[in-house]
Amino acid sequence: MGVSANREVCVGAGQCVLAAPEVFDQDDDGLVVVTAPDHPDDAAVRDAVHLCPAGAISHA
Repeated sequence: MGVSANREVCVGAGQCVLAAPEVFDQDDDGLVVVTAPDHPDDAAVRDAVHLCPAGAISHA
């Protein structure tokens, strides 16, 4: 399982951080930072993918 984020399309809504704080954070500009890219596919990661309004979060 790999978690990734496209910072080019991130709008800084922070929904990923709220859904999976153990996997995501935001930098000083409010853009997504993946802190645990090898995190297992769990409900929190799936929620983050679906809650992202910009579609910036993905997992494979």
